[in-house]
Amino acid sequence: MSSLDNRPFQKHEVEDYERRRYRGLDQKLVDAREQRIVRRFLETARGNGAGEGSDLVLDAPCGYGRFSALVQDLGLRLVSSDLSFHMVDRARVRDGHHPQSVGVVADLKKGLPFKTASFAAVLSIRFFHHVHKSQEREDVLREFARVSSRWAILSYYELNRLHRLQRKIRRGLKRSKTRIRMVTKAEFKQELEKAGFRVLKIFPLLWGIHAQKIVLLEKT
Repeated sequence: MSSLDNRPFQKHEVEDYERRRYRGLDQKLVDAREQRIVRRFLETARGNGAGEGSDLVLDAPCGYGRFSALVQDLGLRLVSSDLSFHMVDRARVRDGHHPQSVGVVADLKKGLPFKTASFAAVLSIRFFHHVHKSQEREDVLREFARVSSRWAILSYYELNRLHRLQRKIRRGLKRSKTRIRMVTKAEFKQELEKAGFRVLKIFPLLWGIHAQKIVLLEKT
């Protein structure tokens, strides 16, 4: 994960982000819900990969490794990738029970340094709503389809007027400087299909009040 100007987080910024990001009660609820949905989707995908990467999962962007323990506790091998070296380093060592973790620095918008079908699944949570151009989203999705042998689990923000109003109020109160991109379900589905994916399941983060949707995809 990078800052708003696509600048990689530095070490002190990673530490500050991890300390503050999910400390509030509402954000703890969001984290718990995301963890449950991702676990459910990974359990569906586990054991159903193909090729050499049948138990290998790519988490990109990995951030500070919020899903690292979850992936590996399911018996899957993990590769953590992010624009920030310090994010990758934190994600790689965050779960001390799995010292075999691998980390790779990469800019998703410029492509991934992995062979075709290297992974059984690609995990990408809280990234696409930061990508405001449709073509850039399609390019990243194509790379995910290239490096995955079958599955992808990702999130996007579906157009939601209530959530958009909430964010507008938060910006007015200077509680959030981040501008996100919400898209319609039809728009994002079209981008997915162009990249070579089909939607199997969609779960809303919080019904009606939150725009984030987490989706399980399969290559076509």
